[in-house]
Amino acid sequence: MNIKQRILGLDVGDKRIGVALSDPLGITAGGLETIQRVNIEQDVNKIAQIAQRHDVVQIVVGLPLNMDGSSGGQAEKAKAFGRKLTRATGLAVVYEDERLTTISAIRTLTIQGVKTGHRKDLVDRQAAAIVLQKFLDRNTPPASA
Repeated sequence: MNIKQRILGLDVGDKRIGVALSDPLGITAGGLETIQRVNIEQDVNKIAQIAQRHDVVQIVVGLPLNMDGSSGGQAEKAKAFGRKLTRATGLAVVYEDERLTTISAIRTLTIQGVKTGHRKDLVDRQAAAIVLQKFLDRNTPPASA
């Protein structure tokens, strides 16, 4: 049986990092936790510990592009974070467009009856799951009939 290992998804913000994890088959993503940012070194070390604990083989970082698809300051911050993650973990880091994921996360949580006003940690975790699921959907071969 060919079991893939897990993929980690991140929604990297200035104050928090939403973390999501795939199932071992790489089909579904679920929110894992939200990390309060301290500084880049501690943040990267925390992600590296999570990746090691869950046997992660790849990391997907949400790329906050502008609505016109161009790259701005926040996207450059995400890429810099990704480069540090690669150096710290030795894992491949790929980027996934995260435009509108926060809005989707709020809608999903609202449908589930969760009030998101004071639960930004849940929103960040759900946004990470959406970013990771988009990546998984694009990279999982369809089941054969």
